[in-house]
Amino acid sequence: MRKFTAILLVAVLAVSLTIPAMAVPTQVSARIKDVAKVQGVRSNQLVGYGLVVGLAGTGDSNKSVFTVQSVANMLKSFGVMVSSAQLQSKNVAAVMVTANLPPFAKSGDSIDITVSSMGDAKSLQGGTLLQAPLRAANGQVYAVGQGALSTGGFSASGGGSSQQKNFPTVGNIPSGALVEREVPMTFADKDKGKINLALNQPDFTTANRISEAIDQRFGPITIAKDPGTVSINVPYYYSDNLIGFIAAIEELAVTPDTVAKVVINERTGTVVIGSNVTIDQVAVAQGGLTVKIGQTTNVSQPPPFSDGNTVVTTDTTVEAKEQPAGLIVLPASANVGDVVAALNAVGATPRDIISILQAIKAAGAMHAELQVM
Repeated sequence: MRKFTAILLVAVLAVSLTIPAMAVPTQVSARIKDVAKVQGVRSNQLVGYGLVVGLAGTGDSNKSVFTVQSVANMLKSFGVMVSSAQLQSKNVAAVMVTANLPPFAKSGDSIDITVSSMGDAKSLQGGTLLQAPLRAANGQVYAVGQGALSTGGFSASGGGSSQQKNFPTVGNIPSGALVEREVPMTFADKDKGKINLALNQPDFTTANRISEAIDQRFGPITIAKDPGTVSINVPYYYSDNLIGFIAAIEELAVTPDTVAKVVINERTGTVVIGSNVTIDQVAVAQGGLTVKIGQTTNVSQPPPFSDGNTVVTTDTTVEAKEQPAGLIVLPASANVGDVVAALNAVGATPRDIISILQAIKAAGAMHAELQVM
């Protein structure tokens, strides 16, 4: 027993010597414009329905009734009367067009659009989007899209085999839509002389630090209303230069605070750990058990001129192998970086590390939020 204890202490000491010294996390400053935005300045989503033409037989089939009806209605608007039953829409595909209308976009500006097939088209490669109105949630048209698609992928088949890269049923048209109507933006209460900053990640500490940084620069003109909002009184000498005032605020440096969090993606085996994650004293054992079961078929042949029969028998073998577990003891207030470094030292895989971190959290020894994607 003493010999085993001595070996275990030597192993733990060897693992601890392989753990690099973890530096104290440094506080990184960021501009206010990178952690907050002015309330009222926002983009708007647009959506529309259209037709993509010019496809090399990779468009919708006649099973997509809405495509045939759309082609017939389009031709009717040009004075061409044709029955839906007479149309073959292999070179045409019905699509949904989506875009984001940026704030302060003016009439005549160009915006990017995304075109996605909604029928059974095989590919949109080489197609051209016909004029498609883009509407907002209020039903009004704010932009019109048209142009040649860029799919960034391909799909080819022949002889019973096929090959595909990316998604050829989705394409982009850079600057493919023209803005027809502006969206009015109100980002300041001119009557009260106030503007509000909205934090990208609401946090009490970060909101207070933003308020203090602005007050140090312009005097006591702010108040943190809640973790996500900082209200600012515009100084009188900036009343006619509101854009300059906002620009001066956005350039101020602030140190945002973060919540201790460990993010785990079990599908890819990815672990992302915050610098301020800590754990209590904990012991971790890592090992694995492998069980293999095999079968061997034997044939029993009787001697010549005997009355015996040929018999087939099966022998089953069971083999169990357990890898030696590496035991790691970490002191209190160690961070997760120490845990990961120690687990890497004993040969733990990323998925082993994920399981161990989940177990440490379940034991109540990890002081952080564990988010599993």
